[in-house]
Amino acid sequence: MTELAYLADMPSAYIRTFRARIVSLPPGGVVLGRTFFYPAGGGQPGDRGTLRLDDGAEVAVVDVVRSGPSVLHRVRAPPAVVHRLGAGVEVEGTLDWERRYRHMRLHTAQHLLSARVFVRTRLRTRKAVLGGLRATIDLEGAPPPGLERELANDLASVVDEDRPVTILQVPRREWDREPTAERSGLVPLPPQVDPVRVIAIDRSDVCPCGGTHVRSTGEIGRVTVEPAVPLPDRGSRLTVTLDGSGPPTASA
Repeated sequence: MTELAYLADMPSAYIRTFRARIVSLPPGGVVLGRTFFYPAGGGQPGDRGTLRLDDGAEVAVVDVVRSGPSVLHRVRAPPAVVHRLGAGVEVEGTLDWERRYRHMRLHTAQHLLSARVFVRTRLRTRKAVLGGLRATIDLEGAPPPGLERELANDLASVVDEDRPVTILQVPRREWDREPTAERSGLVPLPPQVDPVRVIAIDRSDVCPCGGTHVRSTGEIGRVTVEPAVPLPDRGSRLTVTLDGSGPPTASA
């Protein structure tokens, strides 16, 4: 089993370098006792980076995925380096921070977009996917034409106000008492999730999520919202894109 160390609190999402011990070496990957690498899931891509041995040798982490209760770090390196890996060996993990931080900004922007769509139209998000500089949300219906301009203004206002983003741990019984009709998302929580990890954007949104996010909306930077595209099932897809220049890289 791998401890998902990035889940603990908001500062944990900003950890870029950490030490951990290898617990197993399944084919093509490394399982650590704990990790700050995010494994792909919930629409957010897995992290990339490196694992460094004490002698300075490095293996590239090219993808990170869940494997039951463990996290598999898929690695690439010369065979001579891979052969030096073993259970009990301590390594230093380093995240590709530019990529991770972009995903944090984008994921928080996606939560805001879903929330504002729900407030303005009562349409809920069925699915969200992010990568690169873009995030898409699939809605249960079609928003009115021209809504993207209002949504872009909404997001710009919240970014300018630099509202805090926090993590709440809510007991499952308490979470289930809330009316689901008042939430912007339609994805059901697995029954074993307890407590519920909730991402709360001040005066904007409260959403269960296991992803990584920025500490305040000001870190998102400028965004654009594209017109909705119809989907075959009568739903629609909205896209939010980060300004490529972005805000300064956050400190740890």
